[in-house]
Amino acid sequence: MTLIQAITDGLDTMLAERQEVILMGEDIGKNGGVFRATDGLQEKYGETRVMDTPLSEAGFVGAGIGLAVNGFLPVIEIQFLGFIYPAYEQIMTHATRLRMRTMGHYTVPMVIRAPYGAGVRAPEIHCDSTEAIFTHMPGIKVVCPSSPYDAKGLLIAAIEDPDPVLFLEPMRMYRAAKEEVPDGKYKVEIGKANKLLEGDDVTVVCWGAMVQVALNAAMEMEEEGIHCEVIDLRTLYPIDKEMIAESIQKTGRMVIVHEAHATGGVGNDILAVINDTSFLYQKAPTERVTGFDTPVPYFGFEDHYLPNEIRIMHAIRKVTSF
Repeated sequence: MTLIQAITDGLDTMLAERQEVILMGEDIGKNGGVFRATDGLQEKYGETRVMDTPLSEAGFVGAGIGLAVNGFLPVIEIQFLGFIYPAYEQIMTHATRLRMRTMGHYTVPMVIRAPYGAGVRAPEIHCDSTEAIFTHMPGIKVVCPSSPYDAKGLLIAAIEDPDPVLFLEPMRMYRAAKEEVPDGKYKVEIGKANKLLEGDDVTVVCWGAMVQVALNAAMEMEEEGIHCEVIDLRTLYPIDKEMIAESIQKTGRMVIVHEAHATGGVGNDILAVINDTSFLYQKAPTERVTGFDTPVPYFGFEDHYLPNEIRIMHAIRKVTSF
């Protein structure tokens, strides 16, 4: 399956198993969503299970919170992460706080799906990578699969999680590759990173669409005798601190790769983990390879904004020169 097919399969699996699962979003029913992630699901499960909503993110996210509190398992599609901002107040003020506000009597088992990221030649606002806004909210988990297998397993785990989950989907990866995805139900644990490549010289931490870019760079560095350990974070909150600490204590060097802006990015939280757990193990200062502190530029200029293999390889050479 491709990543988008794996997401559709995960939604189909949970709609069939749990009557409480309801899908909501703009154009997700008759049209199957802007990326066709819900294609055919309204026809299969009906308009009361797969619902088209008005163009009001604040409205249908708020409705999802009410449904979740009352025993449903809503899965809400935001067409693009950049369209989520009208719903920010509902998420920040209500979804993430109801567990605490009610002293644990109520939870909000809601998933918000949001395609994100640059490199697809989309207009302004469509390509934002503002995941750090949400990792700064206690009470919501933030996950970001980079492969079809992880996408289905993490989505099923998110739907069954008792608390809200922001499920980020890298648009560049939707149809970029295929891999074997098991039939039926399985889960990938939220909060656990995935070590994709073993190495002793430098740790490379990445997520989303940057995973394949980082892997390509690591393979190139093998020809120079530099062996990288590549970690796909998968969950941005809560971060897998244990795997990060274990790897940096082994290699002594780290490169962090993400396409979000450098200032305030999740990479800074990884730096804090290194400082808290492994400061004295470091052989070189950590390098970050990120997007720039500008709005994502239009169309072809995205290529200049996004981290690429050349920038990552330069950072790897820099940290291994110490």
